[in-house]
Amino acid sequence: MIKFGGVSAGEACTIVLRGGTNQMLDEAERSIHDAVAVLSQTVVEPRIVYGGGCSEMLMSKAADEASKLVAGKKSIAMEAFARALRQMPTILADNAGLDSADLVAKLRAAHYDGKSTFGLDLVQGDIVDVAGKVTESFKLKRQVLLSASEAAEMILRVDDIIRCAPRQRRN
Repeated sequence: MIKFGGVSAGEACTIVLRGGTNQMLDEAERSIHDAVAVLSQTVVEPRIVYGGGCSEMLMSKAADEASKLVAGKKSIAMEAFARALRQMPTILADNAGLDSADLVAKLRAAHYDGKSTFGLDLVQGDIVDVAGKVTESFKLKRQVLLSASEAAEMILRVDDIIRCAPRQRRN
């Protein structure tokens, strides 16, 4: 990798990519584009959330606790949403080649023990206090949750339509 420095703030700069195949170059270009887009949005909306599965575990805990105050099918749906949120730290650990069951159980116990800033350290393979170390863009996290919720809602609507009794036809 070649790094060019000395560019003043606000000036344009060029990134030169080299790769073995066109597919590698295309993927590198997409990755850089995504990273620059997230950075530019973070400048516009500077709020951040803790990463490493911390924010998902916090939301999962809140949904679990709120589900205990609601009766009926809504409670079951809220519990399922909490389980779905816990899948993010599981996926992070799995992708890092770590024992996700053990790490997520430790992370969940830490959050229920009041350690609300703990998340996964995928380099060390343990849970740590991620405050100021691992962060994510608030705007990006918000959009990811909204998109996932909307997708789940559409699936539920389709299931409702399929389960409805067919109309009576006139012969």
